[in-house]
Amino acid sequence: MSWLPKSPKARRRLWIVAAVAPILALAVGLSLYAMRDSVTFFFSPSEASAEKAPAGRVIRLGGLVEMGSVQRDADGQVAFVVTDNVAATRVVYRGDLPDLFREGQGIVAQGAFLPDRSFRATQVLAKHDETYMPREVADRLKAKGEWRPAAGDPAS
Repeated sequence: MSWLPKSPKARRRLWIVAAVAPILALAVGLSLYAMRDSVTFFFSPSEASAEKAPAGRVIRLGGLVEMGSVQRDADGQVAFVVTDNVAATRVVYRGDLPDLFREGQGIVAQGAFLPDRSFRATQVLAKHDETYMPREVADRLKAKGEWRPAAGDPAS
């Protein structure tokens, strides 16, 4: 075997590396496999196609709450439309919305699409002051040329 080192110490190291490498590869592979469901991707309504965000997969959907779209039911369910000024998605949420939730403001909703492509949110996050918009939402709006910062917003 000419490819093996001549030194006994070097051979021993080579065998140790050959034995440890598959075990380490298996451990990394199992770790990545276990974490695959805990990763939550962010989409804007125009990016949330059926291929990228299939029904049932937990994602975050961000955009602006469309004016005049909020509908509250007596049983605590709230339906509203999230838009990025290119596309719009209907969001259904059951529970208490954040105090600062209102139409025309940026939000991020976590949940999953239903087979009819409406979005069932399990959590809704809203802005926390006059100048805040979730970073992902602002980046997507800037990329599409739809960003209209208020007079007091710092230039980015």
